[in-house]
Amino acid sequence: MLNDAILIQNLRFAYNKSMPIIDIADWQVAKSDHVFLYGPSGCGKSTLLSLLCGILSPSEGTIDILNTDITALKASKRDQFRAKNIGVVFQQFNLVPYLSVHDNIQLAMHFANNNVDKEKAFERITALLQALQLPNETLQQKASELSVGQQQRVAIARALVNQPKLLIVDEPTSALDASAKDAFMKVLIQTANQAKAALIFVSHDQSLASHFHRVESLAQMNNANPIGSRAEVVL
Repeated sequence: MLNDAILIQNLRFAYNKSMPIIDIADWQVAKSDHVFLYGPSGCGKSTLLSLLCGILSPSEGTIDILNTDITALKASKRDQFRAKNIGVVFQQFNLVPYLSVHDNIQLAMHFANNNVDKEKAFERITALLQALQLPNETLQQKASELSVGQQQRVAIARALVNQPKLLIVDEPTSALDASAKDAFMKVLIQTANQAKAALIFVSHDQSLASHFHRVESLAQMNNANPIGSRAEVVL
């Protein structure tokens, strides 16, 4: 258990006492493990991510993240825990378009109540951008001025700036061609390795599975089998 980044036990989730969308008896992810989790629309991918991040609370069961039972935390404590310990790369990146790259990344530090002084924060941000092969002048550019590839790298930097031990990535390559996907995956895996972070990569695109040593089907894990039910509208 001490070596687990994620430990799920008897997890069930349903909206408004409807049929369960998620029903997972047991699932473990070790620290520094990289998992490709795939499944078609409607199998519960986004719902599971929301549960892992503490955005949703389970109807039954427990979710331990980095040896903390997040199901036992109040909403405000879950938010604080997520900001400090979980880095999330969203499908649409969710950058604030009118803020600079620096301010977008620093915003993540603010939400985590990360008491790093301005000089050290600047050093951490610039080091991440260099590792992700973004030029220094990018730092003061607005997010809206960046290419899609640059926005991806900024989203990764934002997810890693608080040095989380769990990185969750939600279908960020859906709008990219094959070569751009491969370039993104190479950067993502490399930076996760450097941070020694557990990585959960969720996608319906099984062509990306070759980048991972552990590949799992959520449809097979999830005993609720919500495909064709209300889950279709939440993914």
